[in-house]
Amino acid sequence: MKQFWATFCKDLLVLSRDRPGLLVLFFMPAVLVLVVSLVQNNILETTGASGMRILFVDEDGDMLAAKVRERLGAVDSLKLVERVDDEPLTEAAARRLVAEGDYQFGIVIPAGASRVFRVRSREQARDAFSKKRRDEPQVATEGMPQLLVFFDPTVQGIFRTAVTGSLNQVLMGIETEEKGQELSRALNTALAVRSRGFLMGGSILGEKELHRLLVVDSLLSVQEQPASARPDRPMPNAVQQNVPAWALFGMFFIVVPLSGALLRERQEGTLLRLRTLPVSYGVILLGKIAAFALVCMVQFSLMLAVGRFLLPLFGTPVLELHGRLPSVYLLALCAALAATGFGLLVGTAARSFEQASMFGAVSVVVAAALGGVMVPVYVMPRGMQAISVFSPLSWGLDGFLEIFVRGEGLPAVADNIFFLLAFFVVTLGMSWWVFHRQGRTGC
Repeated sequence: MKQFWATFCKDLLVLSRDRPGLLVLFFMPAVLVLVVSLVQNNILETTGASGMRILFVDEDGDMLAAKVRERLGAVDSLKLVERVDDEPLTEAAARRLVAEGDYQFGIVIPAGASRVFRVRSREQARDAFSKKRRDEPQVATEGMPQLLVFFDPTVQGIFRTAVTGSLNQVLMGIETEEKGQELSRALNTALAVRSRGFLMGGSILGEKELHRLLVVDSLLSVQEQPASARPDRPMPNAVQQNVPAWALFGMFFIVVPLSGALLRERQEGTLLRLRTLPVSYGVILLGKIAAFALVCMVQFSLMLAVGRFLLPLFGTPVLELHGRLPSVYLLALCAALAATGFGLLVGTAARSFEQASMFGAVSVVVAAALGGVMVPVYVMPRGMQAISVFSPLSWGLDGFLEIFVRGEGLPAVADNIFFLLAFFVVTLGMSWWVFHRQGRTGC
């Protein structure tokens, strides 16, 4: 028993002497819990009881637009925006704002939609009591303008489904209400006609006809399309969004083996022996950067191959590159350099494997959560959206989405490339400074 307590006290004493390690051990998980909980809580609110801002363009100016506005406005998870910079929205302006990512959705009520809707509802109600017309197949939406929903191509499918589902429910309620009123008028007319003709026997409108009128022969429908200037481009899918996001996430985890390699060299004296050779520390760093950046690029290529060849075997769409492979790899190289620079900084500053592994792994997860890898930035709380612009994973992910989802080229990701390279230069400079501050002792 004494041996047990001696070992127990010895390990606690050793652990207590590693104060930076203890700080990382308790502080980083708390940060991770805080960030991820805030992000996930807000996404649940966004799909349930928080506000997603949607541009609303009323080109109709009549009953249908008013009812859609009223009923969508009553949905807690949606907030309609009809004016931007004190100017009423047009379809072109709304498309531009959504395509640029300032807003995620836009809804357009086309001109004349209310008038055509009233006419077609009246015709359907009248025809429902006509035996001849009732037996004829009808194309209910013929001549009926469709309500348009356009979205930022980077919006994930679950949010598109939530918004279009809410709109479809609203339209179904409006159509049922309008057709109910028209049926009531048509029924009174039919009863009056039959009373005058003493034809009171038989069913006027059966259950089958009523179901077809209210459900099958629906008038109001929604057309969904990306807001990009190239509407012929296929709808974005989960593969285009997830493959680059998680490839970037995996690339930044190079911080764990890289920092571990640096610590091992310091503890085993390898770095000190290298310093005795006629070679500068800069050359040593550049060699490490090249090696680990190459590993990141191989990892990224493997993820692209998974999206192109493996995932389609399981029924998913093929990862489309839109002929932008050079831009993709240039951005990936910049992300690899940023990840490698961060790994060098962690490995140079850390004093133990525990510090490096815990801080490196948790910081990457936090940066991924803030950068939109796990949850889209546009559903985060406002404060976290402001913080997310400082995450290197956000710079890389935004660039990849521009290429993979929006189909843009190198000019569209120039800012992302600049920020990633700047992050690499800053972390490399800090690594150099920390190393020289430690007195070049290699420990």
